[in-house]
Amino acid sequence: MKLKKQVTVCGGAIFCVAVFSLYLMLDRITLPSPWFFQSQISVLQNRIEQLEQLLEENHQIISHIKDSVLELTDTGAISPSGHLPFRSANGSWVLPFDGRPTFLSVQPLDCQFALGRRSQTDLQMLDVYSLLSFDNVDGGVWKQGFEITYEPNEWDDEPLQVFVVPHSHNDPGWIKTFDKYYNDQTQHIFNNMVVKLAEDPRRKFIWSEISFFAKWWESADVHKQEAMRKLILSGQLEIVTGGWVMTDEANVHYFAMIDQLIEGHQWLEKNLGVTPRSGWAVDPFGHSATMPYLLKRANMSSMLIQRVHYSIKKHFAATRSLEFMWRQAWDIESGTDMFCHMMPFYSYDVPHTCGPDPKICCQFDFKRLPGSRVNCPWKVPPRAITDANVAERAGVLLDQYRKKSKLFRSKVLLVPLGDDFRYDKPLEWDQQYFNYQKLFDYMNSHPEMHVKAQFATLTDYFNAVYKANGVAPGTRPPDYPVLSGDFFAYADREDHYWSGYYTSRPFYKNLDRVLESHLRGAEILYSLAVAHARRAGLEGRYPVSDYSLLTDARRNIGLFQHHDAITGTAKEAVVIDYGNRYLVLFNPVEQERLCVVTVLVNSARVRVLTEDGQTLPVQLSAQWVSAVEMSGEVYQASFMARLPALGLAVFHLYDSADSPMTLRSDTLLRIPGRGQSIRGLDPLPVRSQTVDAQPFYIQSQSLTLGFSGTTGLLESIRRKDDPQEVRVQIQFLTYGTRPSKDKSGAYLFLPDGNAKPYSQREAPVVRVVEGPLFAEVVAHYQHFQQTVRIHNVPGVDGLSLDITTMLDIRDQNNKELAMRLVTDIQSGDTFYTDLNGFQIQPRRYFQKLPLQAHFYPMPAMAYIQDSQYRLTLYTAQALGVSSLASGQLEVILDRRLMQDDNRGLGQGLKDNKRTANRFRLLLERRSSSGKVISFPSLLSHMTSTILNHEVLALPLLPWKHGVPPMRTFAPLAGTLPCDFHLLNLRSIQSLDAHSPSPYTALLLHRLGLDCGLEDQNPGFNCTTTQGQLSISGLFRGLDLQLLQPMSLSLMHSQPPLSNDSSINLEPMEISAYKLKLC
Repeated sequence: MKLKKQVTVCGGAIFCVAVFSLYLMLDRITLPSPWFFQSQISVLQNRIEQLEQLLEENHQIISHIKDSVLELTDTGAISPSGHLPFRSANGSWVLPFDGRPTFLSVQPLDCQFALGRRSQTDLQMLDVYSLLSFDNVDGGVWKQGFEITYEPNEWDDEPLQVFVVPHSHNDPGWIKTFDKYYNDQTQHIFNNMVVKLAEDPRRKFIWSEISFFAKWWESADVHKQEAMRKLILSGQLEIVTGGWVMTDEANVHYFAMIDQLIEGHQWLEKNLGVTPRSGWAVDPFGHSATMPYLLKRANMSSMLIQRVHYSIKKHFAATRSLEFMWRQAWDIESGTDMFCHMMPFYSYDVPHTCGPDPKICCQFDFKRLPGSRVNCPWKVPPRAITDANVAERAGVLLDQYRKKSKLFRSKVLLVPLGDDFRYDKPLEWDQQYFNYQKLFDYMNSHPEMHVKAQFATLTDYFNAVYKANGVAPGTRPPDYPVLSGDFFAYADREDHYWSGYYTSRPFYKNLDRVLESHLRGAEILYSLAVAHARRAGLEGRYPVSDYSLLTDARRNIGLFQHHDAITGTAKEAVVIDYGNRYLVLFNPVEQERLCVVTVLVNSARVRVLTEDGQTLPVQLSAQWVSAVEMSGEVYQASFMARLPALGLAVFHLYDSADSPMTLRSDTLLRIPGRGQSIRGLDPLPVRSQTVDAQPFYIQSQSLTLGFSGTTGLLESIRRKDDPQEVRVQIQFLTYGTRPSKDKSGAYLFLPDGNAKPYSQREAPVVRVVEGPLFAEVVAHYQHFQQTVRIHNVPGVDGLSLDITTMLDIRDQNNKELAMRLVTDIQSGDTFYTDLNGFQIQPRRYFQKLPLQAHFYPMPAMAYIQDSQYRLTLYTAQALGVSSLASGQLEVILDRRLMQDDNRGLGQGLKDNKRTANRFRLLLERRSSSGKVISFPSLLSHMTSTILNHEVLALPLLPWKHGVPPMRTFAPLAGTLPCDFHLLNLRSIQSLDAHSPSPYTALLLHRLGLDCGLEDQNPGFNCTTTQGQLSISGLFRGLDLQLLQPMSLSLMHSQPPLSNDSSINLEPMEISAYKLKLC
């Protein structure tokens, strides 16, 4: 599905609205501000600014006076430490620091979690992979399975219960757009549903995607709405999962998974009063262990999955393990257990759901009756059920039911009855329901068949399983296995692994992550703005109508998490005329942040002042329009900023006379061969030299990086506290696709063998830029440009490498570009990838599997480690990753494929864009050995956070005369424990869709930590509290009037806590609370 323009518009607009609304509101509220220091010079500057507004005709005179005042600042409060950056004896830059002490204090008990034993389970997916041969033996009619037999008298004492569950899977955008699908098919499914289910109370149906349901509801008249509500309340129609979409589980971030679930559940609560009990995921291409955790926290008791590797399905069927309790890897008890049903056969369509023989099952898909446009590939069509054939037909169908039931541990059988966009014609409703009801009536009226068959909902089935086993819903039935792990990578047949879509269309995957960060920031600022307005008695005057923009943004981004849609977003750099501007910086991270901020300006005479009038050091760099040509109109201005947690800070940018605090980058161009004319543009000189084979280095106060003199690519990393230089070599490679009939496409990765080194005729142009705030190396190749930058600041921002790879493979055919990290780390056959940015999953290389089977989704990070080091690659967009040899990490950057891979899309991947893939790379030294259950370190969590939640810069014009000046907004009264992540602060809906209620949802995640890596100074005060947090004192200037624990999707509540209570979260726990702040 293509990204709608309104997603980008809403994503940006709602953020700006939230920020400006917050300032508008704060300007009318008198808050104590002892932290705002205004020097006499700053006061004078403010007066001059007001005078400028009144005397625009004397602009030149005023500018001269302003420059004179600014010259005074250069000899006064020039920087927080009072002196300029300087070069040390070894040539590295030393940057004045603001002198504020920072400390790291992690409670020993907070480290015990990662040291505990792993989950006690019967099935651990890594062990299952070790056990299986993946031999793909022909199983007969069940081609990917085996022959199933039974004894006719097996059900004499306990009849088989058959629950046939009609469904229609509706993709909110795949081959058609969301609106096109709705207009052509989905609206008709709902309209038919209202009529056809009401004709017989025995008829049942399930529905999943609330995005479609809400669109129909909003256009339906009151009679249709009431009829639909009646069907739901009577139990004929069940809403399953109830998310805005059936979310992808590989590429999607857990923030977005939760957000779209909340949006769907909030809509259901408001409009229908429905609370989903069961999860239904028939079409995501592989399944993540994060999903059962989120559904469990949302108060669901059961779930169903379908797309799992056929060899795993066969093994689970043979051991009757298709139903299991899915437990999180860190859970040593059973608190995270979720009952899960795995569908056993190839697909969720009718031929693959009644039993093992698709040729027979297809005969019971009555939409395919002769005369239909859909037929059975096995050349035996269905026959309408009549009195003359019902006995024979019922016997044939019951045989399939019995065989399928032999794969499960109870005598309760689930039989889905549906497919993509089914039941859009009244005829199909009649064909399926009339014919099946005749079969059910016959079976149920013949006791000798020992079967009871009926239409059912998903929860009807699960309740019957629990009842048959004598346990409460959601409880483990006796002797049912417990499983931990996930179900990636998915293969549906042969060696056809769906590991290509982890990377497909990376431009949109990146865009998606940016919009998610913007939405989260807008949610937080909007909630705080409303709360402050309420406290100041301005609730009626605050523009609460902006809430509808938030709702639109939530729903559009929610649509994008659909398993056929998530393909991302990116933001465009905008050049700002900084003649005289305020710059508001928003820090979307819940910790104070010390970082380098870079903005594009149109003048080399830029000066940056803090809110209290201090001039900051600025590193002025060129903006390059090609490998060897710099722009004469646009420059990069970089400065160091300390930003409040979740707060806004104000900086003043001037175009004024030269200042000793503006330091120009030193630029060297390494040119292959002679003859190229290189010249700088005033005031930024450029040096050049001919490429040689000798390695070269850049350094900061924390890191020294070595680069190949030939390729210009990274070769080594040395940390300042480590005498050892660690080999970390970046290589670029290409994969082709196999020459046979089956080729790589949007879903499948079918390479033509091992990757080949990327090569081009000429050596690259390499640019080396060094300065007080950052140093970088930029290598220009034909199809990519890689920038490796290190920031010369203390703390998190300065401890890792910032890597951007700009790709353009639009002139390639059937090529995939990969980046490989080659190191001396002795990682063996094990590596680690994240699941949805939420948890870490160990992976293993198996010689018995093909190359494409070893690629896994990497939504946020992947790492390798040994007894000495851990090397982590963080990503700002979901991509496919692997480790094909010890000491290696490899990520697929982009794919251009000219053909369809026969999975329904009907096209290749030919719409590539120029794409910036962004990464961070962190080398950590181990202080103790790791355990089987692996977690990131505290520094690692923070590094991922700053990559995915960049500082957002908002340039503003000076305020008009009479309007109070802007000021820093620091919403947190204290420091949040640094193992807590504030996932969201989300305004809760009211009955009016266009305005919020007085309540806010606070979602918190306590991170799991590996303390076995050496501590590093994070650049801010970092403490842990064994999971304790006081909410009442968290938000500055606001009182807490309600603190109520909620389910994750806000549908279920617990009794309120006292307002002064401290909450407690266990490691890895995600919890939600309803707050009232004023």
